[in-house]
Order: sequence, then structure tokens, then C-alpha cells
Amino acid sequence: RAGELTAIYVPTPELEALRDLIRAREDAREDLHRARQRLIHFLLRHQIHTPEGMKKRWTKRYREWLSMLKFNYAAQERVFTEYLQQLREVEERIKRLESAMREEAEICPYAPVIQALQGLRGIALLTAMTLVVEIGNFERFRSPAQLMSYLGLVPREYSSGASTKRGCLTKVGNSGVRRALVESAWSYRHRPAVKGDLAVRLEGQSAHVHETSWKAQERLHSKYLKLVRRGKHRNLAMAAVGRELVGFIWSIAVDAEQRMA
Repeated sequence: RAGELTAIYVPTPELEALRDLIRAREDAREDLHRARQRLIHFLLRHQIHTPEGMKKRWTKRYREWLSMLKFNYAAQERVFTEYLQQLREVEERIKRLESAMREEAEICPYAPVIQALQGLRGIALLTAMTLVVEIGNFERFRSPAQLMSYLGLVPREYSSGASTKRGCLTKVGNSGVRRALVESAWSYRHRPAVKGDLAVRLEGQSAHVHETSWKAQERLHSKYLKLVRRGKHRNLAMAAVGRELVGFIWSIAVDAEQRMA
């Protein structure tokens, strides 16, 4: 009766199902990383190094080189073959999960929000779906600042009397969403432009999405340059850019949810 309780958000069964799909894909990515590391470490144990001039691993050329490797003992050959097979199986699993994600992004109840968020630079299908399924309803946040706090992207504060000190990020809430936002923020270190995949994703979007997307590019790129020129480490600058990116995400998502209503 005193109004001192805060209601919690209960995700719908459809949203929970999409969360399972997104998290299964994230688990598969972790399995892929482990499978690659096992294979690399196996080769290093036998003093087999990447040929000179081959700067990147897991390219087509690198895989062709792997397929030509031979070992002196049948046991080693078997281990190497099994590691390669495990790698292929995980890659195929990721493809199946991503195919299912693309299908769900078109038919699920949250499709308009997922589509609208892809109008922002650095936010394609995977990131857009991650944001929507992990956050749920964006309208429940009264302001972007509240969403930033919910995601742990605001600095810690130590206050006593007239003294106020701010520290590192609180990092509360969903770590997967926070990581996706910071990864997306790296796109804004480049000069504002609408081309390539972004131009394709913006086709058919509302005027609000177009306007917000361009405003985000100009503001966030300017903020990144300003912080770097002041001597801030790039990682700290990206955390700050990611925090402000939340404001543009909130604006687009709320507008899309209101259009759905």
C-alpha cells in the first residue's frame, strides 16, 4: 500500500524460448573457441607452426594447410583427425542455430523491434536479437539512463557529504548484453557513413530509425575522438560510447514497441 515495492519483469514463454536459442548459439561459440584452441595446442606440442606469410588462422588457405598435415604415428593422426572433425561439427551447429535465429527474427512477436534495431551501425541480427530477448520490454524503462544502470554501464559512485567520487563501471545485470554493446561500440570509431550492410539494413526502415541512426553515428564518433584525444585508453572510450549507444537503442526500441501496440 505504501508503494515501496518495485515490480519485476516476467518474460513471456515466447521470450524464454528465444533466450534459449540465443544462449545455445553463445554456448556453441564458446565450444568453437575451445575446439580451435585444442587443435592449435596439439600442433604446438608437436612443433608444428603456421607457415610464414600466413598471418591469419581459420581462413580458407589455413584450412587447406591443415588438411595436408601428416604425422608419424597412427595415434597422432587419429587425434588430429578427431580434433578437426570436432571443429567441423561445432561450425555446423552454429550454422543451424543461426539459420533458426534468422527464421525466428521474421516470425516472432518481437520481429518489428529486432528489425528496427538493425538500423543502427554495429547492430546486426545477432546483437539485435540478443538485446531484445535479454532486455524484453524497453518501455518499462522510463529513460535511457535507467536502462544504462540496469545493464551496469554506469560508474560506481562513492558519496559522503559534499564529496562525490566515481569509479569503474558497476557491471551489474546481464553480462552478455553488456559485452554485445561494447563490441558494437567499436564500429563508431570510424567516420559516419551509410554504406555496405548498414545501407541494406536501413532499407524500408522508418524515418525515426534513419534519423536516430545518423545522429548516433555523428555523436558517438565525436565522443570517441574526444575521449581518445584527451588521453583515455581506447577500451575506456568504448565503454563510454557503448553507454551512450544504449540511449539510441532505447529510443528506437520504444518507438517500435509503440508502433506495435
